[in-house]
Amino acid sequence: MARTDRLMRLMDALRRLPVPVTAARLAAETGVSPRQLYRDIATLRAGGALIDGEAGVGYRLTEDTALPPQSFSQLEIEALVLAVGELQQTGDAALEAAGRSALARIIATLPGEQSRQALHTVLRSFRQPPRPVDFTADMALLRRACWEELALDVRYRDLKGQVTEREVWPLGISYAASTLMLLVWCCLRQDWRLFHVGGIEQLSLNGRSFRPRRVPLLRDYAARQRALRDGQPPQA
Repeated sequence: MARTDRLMRLMDALRRLPVPVTAARLAAETGVSPRQLYRDIATLRAGGALIDGEAGVGYRLTEDTALPPQSFSQLEIEALVLAVGELQQTGDAALEAAGRSALARIIATLPGEQSRQALHTVLRSFRQPPRPVDFTADMALLRRACWEELALDVRYRDLKGQVTEREVWPLGISYAASTLMLLVWCCLRQDWRLFHVGGIEQLSLNGRSFRPRRVPLLRDYAARQRALRDGQPPQA
């Protein structure tokens, strides 16, 4: 692992783990030996991070100079914590972990009183998370294709069991209560389509880009949906 990536992972661990966090736990989180962990702590301290503690006692990040100070109202803090907690409802472990990491970074920049409020919020979600769904589709690849406007070749089985192969332009991923949907522009049908992600049996990048079509296509799709909702014929 590159040194910069290792130090970033160490900072993330210091932000999100309960304090004081032991050197052994930090070493396990970052995948290094205890000796390397002590050297990395010294490097972060030399770079300006205020880290209290020592070997055999545990460590606490008391001031993170890498992040600008933030200030939120108590209700804003409650909303952030609740929103990240709700990510478990997506069934997407990577997305949930990213939310927790981002929240830890935000909390690390809060003044003392607001930081304590974030650790003891009033609003909580006790909904049971959905059962894990083993999608054939590579979610990381789907997200990347949407972000970078990369065309995909997909093999898709619809709800009737019919299988087709087509090129699509992925536009967005929608998390619903019981399913996960992918909005695409279908090059075969020359129209928008919603795919159940669970029905995607194969997908791969085909080397083509549809940049900068994603935003205009999303805008036109939203306009069409509004027109259909209002009972008006969509604009040609």
